[in-house]
Amino acid sequence: MYPTHTLPAADESHPETARRPRPRRSGVPIASIGNALEWYDWNAYVAFAVLIGPTFFPHASPGAALLDTLAVFAVGFLFRPLGAALIGAFSDRHGRRAALTLSVLLMSGGSLLVAVTPSYQRIGLAAPLLLVLARAVQGMSSGGEVTAMSTYINEIAPAGRRGLWSSAIYVSTTLGTLASTLLAVALRDTLTPTQLHDWGWRLPFALGALFGLYAWYLRRRADESALFEAAAPERVRHPALEVLRRHPAATFRVVGFTVGTTAVYYTFAAYLPVYAQQTQHVPARSALWAAVLAQVLFVLAMPLFGMLSDRYGRRPLLLVFGAGFTVLSPALFALLGHSALSLFAVMSVALLLFGCCAAAAPSAMLEMFPTAVRSSGIGLSYSLTVALFGGTAPYLITYLSARGLARWFPWYVSLLALVSTVAFVRYRETADVDLAAV
Repeated sequence: MYPTHTLPAADESHPETARRPRPRRSGVPIASIGNALEWYDWNAYVAFAVLIGPTFFPHASPGAALLDTLAVFAVGFLFRPLGAALIGAFSDRHGRRAALTLSVLLMSGGSLLVAVTPSYQRIGLAAPLLLVLARAVQGMSSGGEVTAMSTYINEIAPAGRRGLWSSAIYVSTTLGTLASTLLAVALRDTLTPTQLHDWGWRLPFALGALFGLYAWYLRRRADESALFEAAAPERVRHPALEVLRRHPAATFRVVGFTVGTTAVYYTFAAYLPVYAQQTQHVPARSALWAAVLAQVLFVLAMPLFGMLSDRYGRRPLLLVFGAGFTVLSPALFALLGHSALSLFAVMSVALLLFGCCAAAAPSAMLEMFPTAVRSSGIGLSYSLTVALFGGTAPYLITYLSARGLARWFPWYVSLLALVSTVAFVRYRETADVDLAAV
């Protein structure tokens, strides 16, 4: 046997020992819990869109009320770039932990406002205006959350494990979406249709506000990113302007990465169950369960995709995603039938294909920017692209369907996926880059 040696206990008073960073693994579950709650709040709006519409837009037909509700959903996306710019700059100047606590506080506040805002019949035009305000606040929070969470996870990840650790971003995002979906199922099973329309739909937002405060408490206790602390001498006064001035190529590359990614996600992961109910007449409860099972499969596969991106690089997985949706988007829509089984099959294939990008893209984009402007680097360009091509996807597909033009939407998704594929082809591999040396 090899001889064993016992290391002496560390002397905490020694200068070199005192400077040694503390373990930061606790930051991943803390950040993930907060992210899950953020996306629970954000996607609860989509899960209950059919019920929210008549409350705030009672004079419209059911289809028009849904369109009005989805338009407010898109308005929330329009505020994501503002939130990404402000919270991203806040993150680069004051820390990742401070940005994470701010974003979850804004999201819970927006959820509380949705939960307590009276109906149009009680306060008139003020009701939809307050709904818009709530979604604007949540949009700012969502934009800031994406940048702060992604930056934090990648900066605390060990070398060679950023892809695996980044899988926690979409795992927690999907778990939050699953929570809102399961709560929708539970409420439909336990409440009468009248109760659900009158007040039941407000419960998810009230719970989101309450749990958001718990996430805020947890995030205040998280350790700061060691990379951010080490980069203190390099911080700049206006990170967003520094990004535009010194990193324009990387900024446009983030836009290219995001165009197809966001259209695919908000089509196949967020809105497809609602679309199946509205156009294919899949029963609501069956559609929700099909979505749950498909998303569970996606969550289980994400760590594997993360490990593959660490072993073989970001670029191969990104190309599989881009080429796959460029070719398969029309076929996936064609396979969507009147049964929940077809919805499950389409969502499962789409989400597994999307997983190639979800595990690789966050790290790939962040690896393009130095620590001093990392949050700002992806924040504004990413969120602006999501607002233009992700937030509008549910509205566009509903609008086209109402006019008998739904067949064109899959080709629109294919076109956007092709744009991202071009960006992936031109991307130079960064999986092995040292973030501190960027």
